[in-house]
Amino acid sequence: MHFDQLGLNNDILNNIKHQGYEEATPVQEQAIPVALDKKDILASAQTGTGKTAAFVLPMLQRLMQDRKNEGTHLLRALILVPTRELAMQVGDSVEAYGQNLPFKSIKLYGGKKMSTEVSRLEKGMDIIVATPGRLFEHVQEGSVKLSDINYFVLDEADRMLDMGFINEIRVISEALVKGRQTMMFSATFNPKVVKLGKSLLRKPKIIEVARQNTTAETITQKVHFINTDQKLDLLSFMIGSQNMQQVIVFTRTKEGSNEIAAELTAAGLPATVIHGDITQAKRTKALAQFKEGKFRVLVATDVAGRGLDIPDMDYVVNYELPTVAEDYVHRIGRTGRAGKSGIAISLVSAMDVAYFLEIEKLINLKMEEIKTEGYTFDERIPDRGEQNNQRHRVKNAKIRKHTKDKPKKKSYASKQKAVKSTKRNRYA
Repeated sequence: MHFDQLGLNNDILNNIKHQGYEEATPVQEQAIPVALDKKDILASAQTGTGKTAAFVLPMLQRLMQDRKNEGTHLLRALILVPTRELAMQVGDSVEAYGQNLPFKSIKLYGGKKMSTEVSRLEKGMDIIVATPGRLFEHVQEGSVKLSDINYFVLDEADRMLDMGFINEIRVISEALVKGRQTMMFSATFNPKVVKLGKSLLRKPKIIEVARQNTTAETITQKVHFINTDQKLDLLSFMIGSQNMQQVIVFTRTKEGSNEIAAELTAAGLPATVIHGDITQAKRTKALAQFKEGKFRVLVATDVAGRGLDIPDMDYVVNYELPTVAEDYVHRIGRTGRAGKSGIAISLVSAMDVAYFLEIEKLINLKMEEIKTEGYTFDERIPDRGEQNNQRHRVKNAKIRKHTKDKPKKKSYASKQKAVKSTKRNRYA
């Protein structure tokens, strides 16, 4: 469906065309008319499917229709996001979609001086894009007043809850006017998101473009079982032998990110890093240089799992799997965006197997296994079908526990035999 069929006005349509967009994505097609109709929304869609435009475009049009802010800059719209990177990305989209419109916007996030933000806020703003923690600081200091906000958006709500921002979100939402329009967007649904939605939304329209916790069909997902001490050599070999030019490598720790980047650079594969100990200015510079091609590899912790939008990203490598299965969906969502194809490769050692099985269970997909000559996995490679059967056996055992026909107690010898068997097959 073309954007001009969604009820958007000519000013916004011109800005969309200037960005090179013609066809609306499924989430945009479903959400924009509902948002223009002033209804609350609870929406889920995969990363890279255009969620930002789905809430920014109707918000801009609603602001244009609202004569209260005519001739002045009155804070009317708030967009909450979980990370600095996502705040920058969404803020840039607000500016791009709002070109030549009479609105001013600001991005509020940690890592820069609050005094600079305060001086800009004092000049008047129509739209704020902020992380919860930073916005809460401004509210406490009195530099942001939320009483006139009519348009409230929570983007990546599940991630904000995972990061422990529930109290800030509730305090912020309680300070808003009661009749506001609220929209919650997320790449995944989970019970916590649904519970939060029930407390914040009024008779929302539920939009679920794809099945919960699925990954984009444009991404080919592969797994390589490998010994931990061979991971770094394998990573270097894969990037070099396959001539990968733009790769994001995810690790769990800041120290690991630094070490991997240094080793890759020493091997002739220029790499840079992004993690929480790096200042925002350096993170922004690193990302810009990576996009420009000065670095072939960007090594990052989950701080980059959401919010990075690099149009031609071909590869994502999970050097270590995330401890939270849902984060895998967001990591690999850095590739295969806007209909383009991408490849996600997970390097799974013995320490990663449990996380790997949970991820496959979550996404309901058996990844393609790949092997590289000279690189081995000394443990038993898990049989994913066998693992599913084991889960059913555990479930049935729990059911039997509560029935009258309880199984007879096992002897100490049989218990010890079972323990040894379990240890031998712990990756089965």
